[in-house]
Amino acid sequence: MLRMNINTYIDHTVLKPVTTLENIKQLCMEAVEYSFAAVCVPPPYVKIAATMLGSTNVKVATVTGFPFGYSALEAKVAETVLAIIDGADEIDMVANLIAIRNADWAYLEKEIGTILPVVRSKSKVIKVIIESGILLEEEILKCCEIYGRYGVDFVKTSTGYAEKGASIEAVKLMRAHLPANVKIKASGGIRTFEFAKALVEAGADRIGASASVDIVKQANAI
Repeated sequence: MLRMNINTYIDHTVLKPVTTLENIKQLCMEAVEYSFAAVCVPPPYVKIAATMLGSTNVKVATVTGFPFGYSALEAKVAETVLAIIDGADEIDMVANLIAIRNADWAYLEKEIGTILPVVRSKSKVIKVIIESGILLEEEILKCCEIYGRYGVDFVKTSTGYAEKGASIEAVKLMRAHLPANVKIKASGGIRTFEFAKALVEAGADRIGASASVDIVKQANAI
């Protein structure tokens, strides 16, 4: 049953700008205790998380272009390279939302076409965050078309910093318009097991959450 393995879907996350070393240590210990899929940490903490989790099955994820996505392409490449050097297994990259809103699809293709080979060359995973809660439906569909064609590992709903995070409707829309080999990560405002379960049932393959422990405890209480 899903309630027995919801933990395996979760990226246990802390991305606050005032995150402390103690926060990261606790996050990693909880990730091991609950067998979460990954931790998602700020870039400066990748190296310590990789050291703490190196002998476990928990992956280390970090963010690039976070949280607004409008970093220069060169900056995103540099962030990606440094994250991989520091030990990141997975890169959660915020797409250039300005390019999306201006329908500058050529820039969006240039961005992913530049960064994807860097990630692939080291056999790492890339999740592209499109901030679905603040996009128009046609913008979401165009993102699905582009990222589906490039074959990214995941398209991710949200950073958690926009006014609207993950939604069941967005996940269903993305699942209907992404190829089967491209997975979906739902994140942003996921605090209950019921919501997490509904998102997985809608098509999410991964859940990004900071309330991960509460979600698992809720599942186990059913």
